[in-house]
Amino acid sequence: MAKKQTKSKYTDIPVKSIANGMIVLDNKLKVSGVKIMPRNIFILDPGTQSAIISNLKTVYNVIDYEFWIIAADRPVDINVYLSELQVLYNSSISPVQRKLISEDMEKGNMFIKNSVVDTEYYLLFKHKEDEIIQKRIRNLINNFASAGLTAVQTSNDDLRMILDNFLNGGQTTTFGTVFA
Repeated sequence: MAKKQTKSKYTDIPVKSIANGMIVLDNKLKVSGVKIMPRNIFILDPGTQSAIISNLKTVYNVIDYEFWIIAADRPVDINVYLSELQVLYNSSISPVQRKLISEDMEKGNMFIKNSVVDTEYYLLFKHKEDEIIQKRIRNLINNFASAGLTAVQTSNDDLRMILDNFLNGGQTTTFGTVFA
């Protein structure tokens, strides 16, 4: 059995695999980075807003390598939450509790019906050496924390979603799929 090398029909990015939170390219470069958790700073007082924006400018200004910032929408999956509400509703005997739970279930169903999405933010970069990649990721996580934001290393699922949505015309990737 041979591995089929898959390339996007929309781009010429030669993806070899996705592993350990990195996209591995044919030329041995690896693309990785951090997912930055969204934070609504506009509900904060103006002084805190200004401080976060100023700190964020500093974060971006200290980066001395090429990087990409990507904003991606992911559908919100609240099916587990709705199932838990249904169990709670079924076990509740209080009419007031049942009414409140029912209202929450209606809101949840409205979210599903209207295709509500979460916006996720990523900062990605490329390099060949794992040690440098990990050092950059640690620095980014620490720098975003000092700016009042939470960041984590990208997961394989995050990277697949980015490739699927932005580079592959919405089609699911099959990198590394084995064919006979």
